[in-house]
Amino acid sequence: MTKRSFGVIGLAVMGENLALNVESRGFPIAVYNRSPNKTEEFMATRAQGKDVKAAYSLEEFVQTLERPRKILVMVKAGAPVDGVIQQLKPLLEEGDMIIDGGNSLYEDTERRTNELEATGLGFMGMGVSGGEEGALNGPSLMPGGTETAYHELEPILTKIAAQVDDGACVTYIGPRGAGHYVKMVHNGIEYGDMQLIAEAYDLLKNGLGLSNDKLHEVFSHWNTTDELNSFLIEITANIFPKKDPETGKHLIDLIVDRAGQKGTGSWTVVSSLDLGVPIPTIYAAVYARAISSYKEERVLASKELTGITAKFDDDVDSFISKIKDALYCSKMCSYAQGMALIAKASTEYKYNINLPEVARIWKGGCIIKAGFLGKINKAFTDNPNLPNLLLAPEFKQSILDRQQAWRDVIVLATKMGIPIPAFSASLNYFDSYRSYRLPQNLTQAQRDYFGAHTYERTDKPRGEFFHTEWTS
Repeated sequence: MTKRSFGVIGLAVMGENLALNVESRGFPIAVYNRSPNKTEEFMATRAQGKDVKAAYSLEEFVQTLERPRKILVMVKAGAPVDGVIQQLKPLLEEGDMIIDGGNSLYEDTERRTNELEATGLGFMGMGVSGGEEGALNGPSLMPGGTETAYHELEPILTKIAAQVDDGACVTYIGPRGAGHYVKMVHNGIEYGDMQLIAEAYDLLKNGLGLSNDKLHEVFSHWNTTDELNSFLIEITANIFPKKDPETGKHLIDLIVDRAGQKGTGSWTVVSSLDLGVPIPTIYAAVYARAISSYKEERVLASKELTGITAKFDDDVDSFISKIKDALYCSKMCSYAQGMALIAKASTEYKYNINLPEVARIWKGGCIIKAGFLGKINKAFTDNPNLPNLLLAPEFKQSILDRQQAWRDVIVLATKMGIPIPAFSASLNYFDSYRSYRLPQNLTQAQRDYFGAHTYERTDKPRGEFFHTEWTS
């Protein structure tokens, strides 16, 4: 029997598509799923006529693979991943490698890497972005873990990843949990991006009164611009004209306004708090999804808590342009926050993450794919010690040129009672970051007053701390 180059465990949507992607690039594969019925269905339909070998036990699966074995695990994060690893360990030999391609918490990946490397096995925690289409045709891949395992996998990964003008959308992110950490923050930025687009939609539809056909026109145009060209703007434009075959109405107007979330946004927030890195746009996006889940309470509250009734009475086309500028400024803040968090984690956890490469591999395949990622790559390439993306010359000037429009949009939304938590959080981030002096001198005085926490003085050297008996 001809040995297989690569193996995939787990044949849900992402597992199936990644398996077919690998096979289509010329690598014979083996597949295994806990449920034999799922394996049989896959072989009879999507895998028919392809160089795929089905296995119906893990022992058979492992024996079909050439050494060193390369096994991609695509099962639900958490205990299921640990379960598969424990079943595989006694069947593998030194140098074999396991790749966890799910959305695992980076701390779990840290633990698994340490445990498996101690036994002579390689382990990669690999973030995969792009959804089912990306998985099939070319995702953005964020592998971290055992570096020798990455070099063994690199010929396959560079073939299956999305391809952009400067190479494949994959790079070695760093040791242990680095790959899953970067994927987690990618998803946090994605939360921010999606919320900002939703707020722009709300302003355009319920503030300016645009129809769905006009929204399609506006977002389609925005997707042609240097500032907003992106996967998420593209699919947003495509959503508005879609009609429901049952009612003939626009489908967008029939969808309940309750957003789900799977945890990566919340994990990003928790990590940012642990590391002391402010990411308010992403906080606001997680909050917005959480409060959207209170649908029944919101319906009741809408009848009891009356708002203001201001109407839009300005030039529509002019304000569409302002909303575009506000969206771009806010998006810059969301990406700046995410990159700052990755940089801090890289230092804290000794990941040695290459920020320009992170921006580069996000240029294709992934959900936050955007035209301006090339500019982010250049900003960190030009200045590897750049403390914040907003200080890069091009991004700084872009915000300074647009900040009045940004402020006008937030004022209008406030007057009309339209919630814009992510727009507002982004502007507050900008204003806080550029402030020479913030009011936390009072906070420190309060902390010293009730808890003797001490404070520094502006007229003394930094690092020298003082305490005052405030009531004496």
